[in-house]
Amino acid sequence: MTHIREIAQLGNPVLRHPAEIVTDIDSSETQELIRVLQDTLASTQGVGIAAPQISVSRQIIIIASRPSTRYPHAPLMTPTVMINPRFKALSDDKEKDWEGCLSIPGIRALVPRYKNILITYTDTNGLLIETCLEGFVARIFQHEFDHLEGKVYLDNVVDNRDIFSESEYFKFIAQTN
Repeated sequence: MTHIREIAQLGNPVLRHPAEIVTDIDSSETQELIRVLQDTLASTQGVGIAAPQISVSRQIIIIASRPSTRYPHAPLMTPTVMINPRFKALSDDKEKDWEGCLSIPGIRALVPRYKNILITYTDTNGLLIETCLEGFVARIFQHEFDHLEGKVYLDNVVDNRDIFSESEYFKFIAQTN
């Protein structure tokens, strides 16, 4: 049985408040939230989702890079649930690249993000995981982590001229390929 929730859209206050730490991973409430996040993400063209995006202020994200019409060059990875995630940049190197968001449909923007990060999170079995991410997957993590901090990707745009409607973005990308 699938449980798909509506994605909170820009302007919904839940997207602007820091999410609460998850204290009981094994609770039925937390396990149900994870299932709903998985089902909701699977129903989209997205590559990640955060609990605040389904109007639940908890520190849970899913990273699920996969090629799609939105991200045709995305690497394929197994969807990974991350509870109470944290990260630190492994260098000051940032790279601007395109991002979109399920909570802000129809808009794309160039956003600077750290290229290489060290992340820690608790998995669904309660184990503390530490690993390095780079490139597109590091970008997804930082994007979803922002949702847990009450931020959206547009908050990180350096120049408003880097914000495009999705239709103009696809025209621009077609011209550059």
